[in-house]
Amino acid sequence: MPPTETVTEGMLCLTRHENCPWDQALKSSEITWSGLQFACLKILHLYCRVFDREDVLDMVIRKTCKSCGCERLQHAVYHEELASVRDRLGLREGARPAAHHAYDWAPAGLTAKQTELYWSSLGERAPTVPGASGAAAWRAWRTRALASQLPRQDLSLAHCNHLEDKHRQQYEDFVSARNEIALDIGEARQHHDASTECLGCNKLIRTGNIAVLAPRLGDDALFHPACFSCSECCELLVELAYCAFDGRLYCARHYAERLKPRCYACDELIFSGEYTKAMNKDWHSGHFCCWQCDESLTGQRYVLRDDHPYCIKCYESVFANGCEECSKTIGIDSKDLSYKDKHWHEACFLCAKCRVSLVDKQFGSKLDKIYCGNCYDAQFASRCDGCGEVFRAGTKKMEYKTRQWHEKCFCCVVCKNAIGTKSFIPREQEIYCAGCYEDKFATRCVKCNKIITQGGVTYKNEPWHRECFTCTNCSTSLAGQRFTSRDEKPYCAECFGELFAKRCTSCTKPITGIGGTRFISFEDRHWHNDCFICAQCKTSLVGKGFITDGQDIICPECAKQKLIDSTVVPLVVSARNWVMSPSASVDVE
Repeated sequence: MPPTETVTEGMLCLTRHENCPWDQALKSSEITWSGLQFACLKILHLYCRVFDREDVLDMVIRKTCKSCGCERLQHAVYHEELASVRDRLGLREGARPAAHHAYDWAPAGLTAKQTELYWSSLGERAPTVPGASGAAAWRAWRTRALASQLPRQDLSLAHCNHLEDKHRQQYEDFVSARNEIALDIGEARQHHDASTECLGCNKLIRTGNIAVLAPRLGDDALFHPACFSCSECCELLVELAYCAFDGRLYCARHYAERLKPRCYACDELIFSGEYTKAMNKDWHSGHFCCWQCDESLTGQRYVLRDDHPYCIKCYESVFANGCEECSKTIGIDSKDLSYKDKHWHEACFLCAKCRVSLVDKQFGSKLDKIYCGNCYDAQFASRCDGCGEVFRAGTKKMEYKTRQWHEKCFCCVVCKNAIGTKSFIPREQEIYCAGCYEDKFATRCVKCNKIITQGGVTYKNEPWHRECFTCTNCSTSLAGQRFTSRDEKPYCAECFGELFAKRCTSCTKPITGIGGTRFISFEDRHWHNDCFICAQCKTSLVGKGFITDGQDIICPECAKQKLIDSTVVPLVVSARNWVMSPSASVDVE
């Protein structure tokens, strides 16, 4: 969980975890003193004894929160008084060096300028805590680091709650040996000699830089300040306190764990030859307990859930499912059969009607009950629109709109091939595959008899490919062009005029009638509307009387004038002219 509150001074916890049951318990009505959540460990002990709340005290002295499992070092249940490393180790403090900095601790023996150089050399390794910065972050980190790297139970017998009397001497010998040969405090100094190699990163410590000496590793064992860290947890060593082992630096916690197992429950070292190993962790024999009831699990069966061990009884009461049939708990020794968030004993997984076992059989579900295939089909199964048979329980069903088929029955009505997941085309309650639909219903060109898949031409209610709709004479495409027809065959204007049209007596060009052109006919001669003019004055004679003069036609006025001028040639006068309707034209769609 992300930390939601950071505590710096007075309060000796580091972070509070959002929605943690421990934090909620401290605020509950059962805790009569609201200030308890801010109390130090001693006051908390006193409160628990006065008000007979041993259950609360038990939660405090465990390594982890009993309710949520947060590690004590990262959780509000862990309170501890602020102290320096020397206080914690029982060493004489002596004259405390001035911090010379915003932080309330500085390496001994450094001037103010050297102290600033020391802190700046930490760079990105400078301690940080979410929600705090600067000195506040340092104090919060220092509190946690003191508790983590120098656990009191590793330093003093007075803080061991689970050490048997017969192992006390072993503990004392271990502490004495560690203090004598391994435990020490590093010395920060400004390096004035030639550049030398850092034992942490193997890079050079240059002249004038701050270095930290670890005397237990030798008189020339120098480290960059940012490299003076535990080889196990990689944390900076708080106030330069370290243990030397096999030529490497360790915090006191991980030095001890190189030599002794540590109980995961109480966080104390184990000096007994008999202890429990479970879940890849070490435990005092009596501390490997059920996460729920705290009963010892040593030599007992247990169930692991969310990385926590539970005895059989607690696991079944907290996590086991109830049987839908008999309403009894499904224990860990029974098979738990489940379907749609419901659970059954293996022996209780029966058809609701005929009571036959459904284990390893197909079944159906209806109205929160389960049925064998036969009973389900008899009462609830729908029928196939293809073969009329019921859908057996577990049978794959193909559905389209309000109809449904067996997979094998969902097939093309023509070729009878199963359609499955391929595309299909419905028509008048029948299903067709794409190929059969095209063969049966697709539009075909009247000329080439092939399917018209896109853009065609309709002529006399018959479909054509655009490329197939051509002039009968010259094969020029007529799509989008003006054309006419003869004997039910299409012709372009040029071919129709050359082959079939009357010719104008005046201009000798074909009279096609395309575009609604009118023409004049007289006896066996024909004229365009615009060409029917007087041969003398060029006046249009359409709708007027005219006089023929051999092959020419002239208006009455010109004929009269010509009669006056010549009395030799007899004239024939026609009282009327003939106008015919234009021939039909066909437009392309």
